[in-house]
Amino acid sequence: MTLLNGPNEFAPGNHSLFLANLKTQIRPGTTLSYYTMHARGEYTFDDVSVVMATYNEEAAIARVLEDVDAATDGRAEVVCVDGSDDRTPDVARAHGATVITQEPQGYGVAVREALLAPDRPVVVTTDCDDTYPMERLPDFLDAINEGYDVVSGDRLTPGAEAMPPVNRFGNAVFALAASVLTGHRVRDTTTGMRAYRHPVVEEITWTENTGLSAELLIRPLVRGYDVLELPIDYAERAGETKLDPLTGGAAIANSIVRVALAERLAN
Repeated sequence: MTLLNGPNEFAPGNHSLFLANLKTQIRPGTTLSYYTMHARGEYTFDDVSVVMATYNEEAAIARVLEDVDAATDGRAEVVCVDGSDDRTPDVARAHGATVITQEPQGYGVAVREALLAPDRPVVVTTDCDDTYPMERLPDFLDAINEGYDVVSGDRLTPGAEAMPPVNRFGNAVFALAASVLTGHRVRDTTTGMRAYRHPVVEEITWTENTGLSAELLIRPLVRGYDVLELPIDYAERAGETKLDPLTGGAAIANSIVRVALAERLAN
């Protein structure tokens, strides 16, 4: 897995700078997926589905969908798996999203259905709380077109100053634990913004609920898929969080340990 960083590299549209700097920083003899990638199709936003789980996000969902529309020129499909009892699904439909109604069963159950529902070749996950930079969607698609199978938004390397301190500390601990357990350097295990080639999400059996975000990175990484962590900005959340930091954190930690050990033993 590769992390790209350096001066001015976090700015939107600088993905080519990321790749150029990576190429000059690699030591001779180092083998990375960047050198073994081959062209597997030049995708456009007509090939992209942006998916999310929504639960009572009336305060933010319109802005998120408008940002997706602006970043993709209205060409990306949007799918919401929704268990809300407020106006979230109505707002989503009014903005052109496909809404799949699901009884609330947890974050992972909803995201898993959202991932598997589209049939377009590239699937991008995001949260519906307006924390993720939809203007970076072109950079995620560029990385997929460079040959990566999974492109994962890294909130922590740029600082994630809008994230509550306890969450930022917990996410750093999760990343360290995942790094040790998988044998790969991981910088952000629980980000909600990732792009996948659709076969990746179809070929792997997903088992986690609260810890699905970590599982969605760990299983492809250990199985040898080409994974890129792309630094992104992270904004303050719109609306109230649904995840208790203690019980949610414990569930995520358990998922990281369980999934990483299972994958290491199997591979």
